[in-house]
Amino acid sequence: MNTQNHLRNLQHQTILERAKYPQNRGKTNPIDRYQIGDNPLCGDRIELTIKFSQTKQIIEDIKFQGKGCVLTIASADLMAEILLGKTREEALEITEKFRQMLKGEISLSDNLPKLNIFQGVSQFPIRIKCVLLSWHTLKTALESPN
Repeated sequence: MNTQNHLRNLQHQTILERAKYPQNRGKTNPIDRYQIGDNPLCGDRIELTIKFSQTKQIIEDIKFQGKGCVLTIASADLMAEILLGKTREEALEITEKFRQMLKGEISLSDNLPKLNIFQGVSQFPIRIKCVLLSWHTLKTALESPN
């Protein structure tokens, strides 16, 4: 097996593990932001809750509930892990970079290597919506007024 096939296999296994055993499923306590993301074409639905620090600037916790394909659930779970401890601005910046990576415009290998497991999705435009559902939901939650 060549290196590229091995890497693809590893990425696939990581996505499957994240979807099967998500570490960030549930609801935050308290809930400072609540947002639903829906993809009616495929039935994927994510309910996102966010808990901020006392200053309301740092994301202290992110949890999700919902149903969806492997890509939707794995992406939501990894998103919650990556954005923990980030400011709103940092989270929005990472969200935009992730979107650009999925569209094949940039690579995240240096600063956000964990998110690169989704890089291959750029070859399947119909699946990009699955991966981005939780990220769009987060963006809406962070940009909405309290």
